[in-house]
Amino acid sequence: MFDSLTDKLQGVFKRLGGRGTITEKDLDEALREVRLALLEADVNYKVVRDFVAGVRERALGAEVTQSLTPVQTIIDTVNLQMAELLGGGQSKLQKSNNPPTVIMLVGLKGGGKTTTAAKLALHLRRNGERPLMLTTDPERVAASEQIEALGKQLGIPTMSFGANVKPTDAAKKGLEEAKKTGASAVVVDTTGYVQLGPEGEKALRELHKVLGPTEVLLVADAMTGQEAVHAAEEFNRAVPLTGLILTKLDGDARGGAALSIRAVTGVPIKFVGAGEKADALEPFYPDRFASRILGMGDMLTLIEKAKEELTDTDVESLTARMKKGDLTLDDFLEQYQRIKRMGPISNILGMLPGFAQIKNRLKVDEMDESYFAQVEAVIQSMTKAERAHPDIIDGSRRRRIAAGSGATPADINRLLKQYHEAKKVIQQISSGKGGSISPLLK
Repeated sequence: MFDSLTDKLQGVFKRLGGRGTITEKDLDEALREVRLALLEADVNYKVVRDFVAGVRERALGAEVTQSLTPVQTIIDTVNLQMAELLGGGQSKLQKSNNPPTVIMLVGLKGGGKTTTAAKLALHLRRNGERPLMLTTDPERVAASEQIEALGKQLGIPTMSFGANVKPTDAAKKGLEEAKKTGASAVVVDTTGYVQLGPEGEKALRELHKVLGPTEVLLVADAMTGQEAVHAAEEFNRAVPLTGLILTKLDGDARGGAALSIRAVTGVPIKFVGAGEKADALEPFYPDRFASRILGMGDMLTLIEKAKEELTDTDVESLTARMKKGDLTLDDFLEQYQRIKRMGPISNILGMLPGFAQIKNRLKVDEMDESYFAQVEAVIQSMTKAERAHPDIIDGSRRRRIAAGSGATPADINRLLKQYHEAKKVIQQISSGKGGSISPLLK
């Protein structure tokens, strides 16, 4: 989502980096560019004004003009200000002292409430909770069928009552069932609104009174930009929001909602959705998110994801082969499969510090689900010798592999080129020339 903003901010830092010292005039010129970049990213203009003023005050307070590393000081200042803009520290879900903990999801139509309910329920289960999903939406066609299908797919119990049951009655029955079955958390999917009017506000207040939720989370589509911010203000007036879940952060929106919504509403972002899969819901860490926007990576989140896929034995073996430069196409395929399980590849690689500088070399934008399927088919069509020693693949071998995998010789060439590029980058990192790979693997 933030590629354009990241590129522009890094351009500003790069130009400043070419100067030995930075004057107050240089700082003001750079901040004007930062201001324009944020406005183009659809960040609320008041938020931009306060953000730039805050960066300027921090930077001058840090005596940037007298610093031995002025650019690093400015980057650090922007990073701190952006993390503060996004909320400062992580805001976790609260638990009820008298289970079950009720989490009420609200939002506009099409914002992704129902799928987010399933993702949140899965997240809760993975953290030791016993969730129940409940729908109180009598208006949307197939709302009950959708949540039941998601529950069945994930193995999470659901409660739905169809179009003839009032939301408040559904809520009462759902809470009774939760207590009866020993559920520790209830995720409640509510009616979506095209626009929240007086009737919608009244209905939400009535439902809120019955549910007595510990958390009221607005599910907002980040791709709607400032509309998501306006929606947050409206829903917060109707019922007291305790948090936000931003969906579709893997899309091509400019990102203004993510950077504006906390500052405008005062409500913390608790989760972000970055993909369609059931596990594509991440707890929101303002400092890590700010670091990603500035192109500094997010190694902590990447380490957490990698640990779910790599055993200690895998780490030791892979690290040793990286240092020797012995990575084969089998290793290449195995790592692609692991990355695919971790989430969209652009999101994962975007967590690597300095990735913005190499993303064009690796042509990551071309790596979607169909690309992964083709990579698997191509490599599996190779012989053991070809996988271990790709340099032996000549024209006739390319044609045979292409015929066996449904690809073209050009596709084979592209894959081999990406393999060699990735191998080169990994060797540089593991040898210390491009940073260290060890924090990711250990």
